[in-house]
Amino acid sequence: MSVTASVNPSAIQRWIAEKLDAKKVQEELLAQGCDADSIDEHLKELKKAKYAKRQTAGFIYLGIGSFLGLVSCVVSLVNPIPELYSVFLYGLTSIAIIIIALGLYYVFE
Repeated sequence: MSVTASVNPSAIQRWIAEKLDAKKVQEELLAQGCDADSIDEHLKELKKAKYAKRQTAGFIYLGIGSFLGLVSCVVSLVNPIPELYSVFLYGLTSIAIIIIALGLYYVFE
């Protein structure tokens, strides 16, 4: 009967906070006496947690960029300050597109 070690979520969060790479995590787990299957499970969960954190940041950037794009569109249509029309139309829209592209990069990478 083999003993299966469960993945320790607090250790994974600590590794993410310390920004350890997979090799150092593997060395630490070997020093603790974990077997190969347990190390693989820990590394998979570490990668999954890193990707989830990155994906969350991507969705936040997508939300900010889309809100800026909406504001740019509405202000350009309403045109409250005619002297700043091109700033809102081209400047704010360009910033919104850049932030959305950054968010898409984080989500799909």
